[in-house]
Amino acid sequence: MARSKGKAKTPPWRRPRPARPVKHLTDEQKAEARARAEAAGRRYPNLVDNMVVARTAHKRKPRG
Repeated sequence: MARSKGKAKTPPWRRPRPARPVKHLTDEQKAEARARAEAAGRRYPNLVDNMVVARTAHKRKPRG
C-alpha cells in the first residue's frame, strides 16, 4: 500500500488527542459529515468524516 507524502504513518484513532482545546462541529458541519457518511453507505459519520469536515471548514474560514 503506497502512502502519499502528506499522510501520517499512524491512523487517526491511534494518535494521541491534541493538546489544543476541542472545537465542536457546528450543525452545518454535522450535516455535511452525515451526507459524507450516507454517500459512502454508512448510517452514521465516523471519525474520518468528522475530521475531513472540520479540516475543510478550517481551510475555508476567511482570514481577516
